[in-house]
Amino acid sequence: MEALSRDMWQGLNAQDKEAWMRKLVRQLPEGMVYEGLETFERFGQRIETGVFRHEEERFVFVPGDRITLGWDRWQRGMNEETSADMHETVSEYGVEDVDSFLASQMSPVREVTIAPMLVECELISLGWIEVSEEEAFAQEDPDFPAALEQFKPSDIREYELHQQFRLISQSEDEVRILWFNEGIELEDVVREEAAAGFGLLTEDEWEYIYGGGCRTLFPWGDSFDYTMRLKHFGIPEGVDEIVDASLEPDSSRIKEKDDHSYDLEMPNFFGIKFAGDPYKYELTLDSDGDVMPKGGDGGSLICGGTGPLVGFLPAAAVYYRDVNASELDWEDLMDSMYYRRVVRLTERAL
Repeated sequence: MEALSRDMWQGLNAQDKEAWMRKLVRQLPEGMVYEGLETFERFGQRIETGVFRHEEERFVFVPGDRITLGWDRWQRGMNEETSADMHETVSEYGVEDVDSFLASQMSPVREVTIAPMLVECELISLGWIEVSEEEAFAQEDPDFPAALEQFKPSDIREYELHQQFRLISQSEDEVRILWFNEGIELEDVVREEAAAGFGLLTEDEWEYIYGGGCRTLFPWGDSFDYTMRLKHFGIPEGVDEIVDASLEPDSSRIKEKDDHSYDLEMPNFFGIKFAGDPYKYELTLDSDGDVMPKGGDGGSLICGGTGPLVGFLPAAAVYYRDVNASELDWEDLMDSMYYRRVVRLTERAL
């Protein structure tokens, strides 16, 4: 197992890494295929690691480590631009001590041991499942037929009727249909994934794969990067604005094209993609097995007009915790909840 710790793994040559990855395949869920080594680099961290595929989904090998997680003080401190922005924004809400404010929003500092694992690169929607047009009509939703009829000839990229159905334009003749999966419970997800050989991330594991054990506020440092292309703050070049007055704006959300053109959605140094959107949560479990949403706050801060720095704090800060998440109903969380599968590797499995 020492070879699968991060320090030792980084010191192996490509041939030895290949041997370890091929050895792992015998112990992985049925259908998991090893595809080869790939190098990922971002935010000053770099790793050459194994890439696997299960059906259509990619997984990467993440070596284990003994690291410090959580945040309670600066390592380097904000630069002048970030500091001025932070103080000006939070002062409007009566916050005078920025450091205490930030520390109260973060997970506590602790030493943890992370086991080596395979981690799914993309996210899976918890509350939405893809259905065929025939399956959608079988739901007998009174709003669906008219919405689909209007959507098909329109220029809209995506249309959603809140917690009912979502339409996504794939091409001129193809529409993806997602249906809200209101009946699903967390216990069902855990049980079904476990039966297939997968687990769900813990909060410790999520913070590790997102920040790599960094001691700074963001994965790249303590200061905000104002050059990033961020969702909800302008439309980047190449992404068309979506408008259609024929669909009811009061009962729908019309969204920007999702083409991974935003910086926080791009693969990180482990080759893993995150939502990069404060309106979305990623499901993790705390030490007691309870839900601990990460990577967002349901849009609470951004809806308050806080600007990109504070508005994106839930999505960009490595150790952010939404202190209000426990007050939300499970159904409210499901609408914006995503998860990814992991395969934890143990000495016994090897």
